[in-house]
Amino acid sequence: MSGTHVKKRKAKNATSKPSEASRSQQSSRGSGFGSGRFLWVGIPLLIAFGSFLYFKPLLVTDIIGSEWAKPDLKEIEISADTEKRDAVVEAFKHAWRAYERDAMGDDEYHPITRKGTNLTEAGGIGYTVIDSIDTMQLMGLTEDYTRARDWVEKKLSFDQDAEFSTFEVRLLNISFCDKLVLFSLLQTTIRVLGGLLSAYHLSGEDTLYLDKAIELADRIMPTFDTPSGLPYPSVNLAKRTGIPDKALPHLVSTAEVSTLQLELRYLSMLTANEEYWDKAENVMRVIKGALPTGYGLATIYMHVKSGKFVPSDIRLGSRGDSYYEYLLKQYLQTNRTESVYHDMYSAAVDAIHEHLIRHSPHAGLIYTAEFSPERTTDGQLSWRLSPKQDHLVCFFGGSLMLGATMTRATVSTVSVPPKAEELTSYGERDWENGEELVKTCMATHDTATGLSPEIVYFRMDGDEYDTEYNEDSDVPSSDWYIKGARRGHPPPYDARYILRPETVESLFIAFRLTGDQKYRKWGWDIFQSIEKHCRIETGGYASVIDVDEVPTTKEDRMETFLMSETLKYLYLLFSDKDVLPLDKYVFNTEAHPLPIFTPTGRTAFS
Repeated sequence: MSGTHVKKRKAKNATSKPSEASRSQQSSRGSGFGSGRFLWVGIPLLIAFGSFLYFKPLLVTDIIGSEWAKPDLKEIEISADTEKRDAVVEAFKHAWRAYERDAMGDDEYHPITRKGTNLTEAGGIGYTVIDSIDTMQLMGLTEDYTRARDWVEKKLSFDQDAEFSTFEVRLLNISFCDKLVLFSLLQTTIRVLGGLLSAYHLSGEDTLYLDKAIELADRIMPTFDTPSGLPYPSVNLAKRTGIPDKALPHLVSTAEVSTLQLELRYLSMLTANEEYWDKAENVMRVIKGALPTGYGLATIYMHVKSGKFVPSDIRLGSRGDSYYEYLLKQYLQTNRTESVYHDMYSAAVDAIHEHLIRHSPHAGLIYTAEFSPERTTDGQLSWRLSPKQDHLVCFFGGSLMLGATMTRATVSTVSVPPKAEELTSYGERDWENGEELVKTCMATHDTATGLSPEIVYFRMDGDEYDTEYNEDSDVPSSDWYIKGARRGHPPPYDARYILRPETVESLFIAFRLTGDQKYRKWGWDIFQSIEKHCRIETGGYASVIDVDEVPTTKEDRMETFLMSETLKYLYLLFSDKDVLPLDKYVFNTEAHPLPIFTPTGRTAFS
């Protein structure tokens, strides 16, 4: 795997501004000029030079350097855009009240047929209700929240004799073309446990939610009873037994086992039950021990008995994404007190920069590639690069920017936006590539609907550029494309938009860290596209089958993450900066906010 060229800022020493003290000294020395000469010669020259600066700012920047041309950066005030924020609230009400009207308590909602379904024959566990409660709390929807809480108190039951995925309830089927044709549906820990815990905190510690969270966690704990301590992917909640994956009985996905930690550690802090913490932390200990020394990338599968990684894809998309996300967030959750997570995160990010980050050949878009294992004719393991990026990866741009300010800064609290001298050289690299990855994700919204497809591929020098697509399509050639999309043919799975939140999540983080209004503009553009192409007039929002087809064909499903993530992040994007500030909260991967805390009497593993 070859490294990739990363743009560097000019050396700080060459572009740094004089300090206040040096400017004062220079002013003092300058006062020795004869006053007459200064008045008759200096003032006209200053006026002329000032006019030159006014009318030729770009030329001056080129001459003296862009860093010199910038004024001292001040802390930017981030206030609410109430009109846009309130429009998002109306969209949430349009979605939630349709679900409440037609399917209250059901796991899933189908807005076109106006009905709900559950994920098991035994019944559901209120995925949509619990996933949506903290959004209502944030938006101040008191009446809607009261009815939802009433349902949790009177009707929610986890005593279901059925198999529920520990991390996510999913239906997967890999075709001969290695194409994911069925996809993840709903997640138990990150949606239900996370939703209960954030509702507990935001409600001012309503014990209803904590009691339910404890009950659910206790039913999940048996999944950790494996030889390695890595949890089984499914659990029978009534019988409290862990269940291996039927298709891959000896394997668990890396993202599944490493995306329980924020929730269980916070629950442990609330209850003083160390079992939750120990089970979750042991998973990270096993992962760290299985990683090759000095190597930060993880494959997407591990062996549940040995606790070792098995040859499988390396990627930031499905089954890999939230592993990298939670490395940073575990470090932040405990107020940056556990250095092991800082080190694991830093090693992972460095490896991503070295091996996965690539540039498209024409526009120079930064994206993250994937590697798949292959056996050579002599039986050796090799790695095949694929220029494929899931929409799921679009969380990573904002995550890199956040990580730069929290793990690779020269000061404890950076400015908004950060000054160059406040970041280390690694921090500058992460920040710049984070910004560029956000731009790339926005570039994938350049479709007929303004919505981003589920999966895109990027062109590479020397490849065949998906010639079948180019020959049969009127779409202009660009640096990315939807693989298998052909005019007059059914759209491939990759072409759909299922109301995903990852891009708007990065926009929210980027805006909070910079105050740059372009992120709000981009978010508003996405919101308007959702309103135009996904809204169902009778209530709710539906997925779009093909982002490049107008008028759209819709799929009769409204994913719960529309209300828990997409609309929540849009609401926060247009809110005041004091609403869930990033230095006081971490968001689990389902956008449920959990407060940052400092643990007492506990030391992380090394």
